[in-house]
Amino acid sequence: MSILKNVDPLIYELTQNELERQTNHLEMIASENFTYPAVMEAMGSVFTNKYAEGYPNKRYYGGCEFADKVEQLAIDRACELFGCNYANVQPNSGSQANQGVYQALLKPFDKILGMDLSQGGHLTHGSKVSSSGKTYSSFFYGVDENGRIDYEKVMEIAKIVKPKLIVCGASAYPREINFEKFRVIADEVGAYLFADIAHIAGLVAADEHPSPFPHCHIVSSTTHKTLRGPRGGLIMTNDEDIAKKVNSAIFPGIQGGPLVHVIAAKAVGFAENLKPEWKEYAKDVKANTKKLSDVLLKRGYDVVSGGTDNHLILVSFLDKTFSGKEADIALGNAGITVNKNTVPGETRSPFVTSGVRIGAAALTARGMKTEQFEIIANKIADVLDDIENVDLQAKIKQEMKELASNFIIYDRPTY
Repeated sequence: MSILKNVDPLIYELTQNELERQTNHLEMIASENFTYPAVMEAMGSVFTNKYAEGYPNKRYYGGCEFADKVEQLAIDRACELFGCNYANVQPNSGSQANQGVYQALLKPFDKILGMDLSQGGHLTHGSKVSSSGKTYSSFFYGVDENGRIDYEKVMEIAKIVKPKLIVCGASAYPREINFEKFRVIADEVGAYLFADIAHIAGLVAADEHPSPFPHCHIVSSTTHKTLRGPRGGLIMTNDEDIAKKVNSAIFPGIQGGPLVHVIAAKAVGFAENLKPEWKEYAKDVKANTKKLSDVLLKRGYDVVSGGTDNHLILVSFLDKTFSGKEADIALGNAGITVNKNTVPGETRSPFVTSGVRIGAAALTARGMKTEQFEIIANKIADVLDDIENVDLQAKIKQEMKELASNFIIYDRPTY
């Protein structure tokens, strides 16, 4: 019998409703995944009771002897996983990790050069509505007519702007990022090179995407998304001086007591990432995403950049009469969860958009292969081909529920 059910039946019911939604729908949001039961157990452990301001063996509170060991394990595993010398595992999110990077290396109004949000970047890469764009002077690069980063153009912009820091990394870019070329640009203008690998970290860890090391001065990531760990952030570097600045920026700069239970869960997640099976999972993610892309291209849809090298695709509807928001809703009604997303050449507002972003990591975690992704991709196209047909959406929703039932990720009695 669930303790939660007795203590707070309303929250218990909502938790069960969410479990049912995750089980019966196809989760295809590129930033989401299904983490491991052991990770969730660590997050619900007694470490949630512990304050541990400071760092291992340098705490401001007593009783941290086990918290120290937990955090050091997480640090050591992160360093082993990504081949770096220093890691800070305390950021509560990817956005706070990025904020910590900026605070460690920049002063207010210093110039940063990042990828434009509407062309695949992230809010924290200098968007004017984000603190990163309000605290610092932000400038942007984007993609060319083929949907790819033009590194020569980035160099031109960098020479004009002369930023103190260049951000490479994206939230909706389906191609490999060439960190080596970015480092040449950074060196040319004397800038720090900062890689945000939140989306591709799981692929990097499996050698399915080039590593930002040794090219980048500093690297941030989330620990969920393609890493399948708990929701949280991570900062890494090979530079001891930068590592010290990062530690001060995170605590006491922007955070107080770290979430030791989440750090414990990060350590569990990193241990999973270090297993040989992880490489197979990452390969499957890429194969499944490619299948998704190939089918939608064959069905006549505009997949930005003409394909994918990673875990996601971006589908543009600039040549259609419907919006990304309408596609998002229609696919949701058909039991397929995606998110509306801006696309290169965007003509609509960020609340409406002209595209959707679709990822493969979560369904791959459920055990689905290219066979299932071919079916799903065709169903996506069926919905989009007749986007106002609610009867078709209901029919496909039932079909997707039946497909999902063969790939149960969590058992109801436990979660």
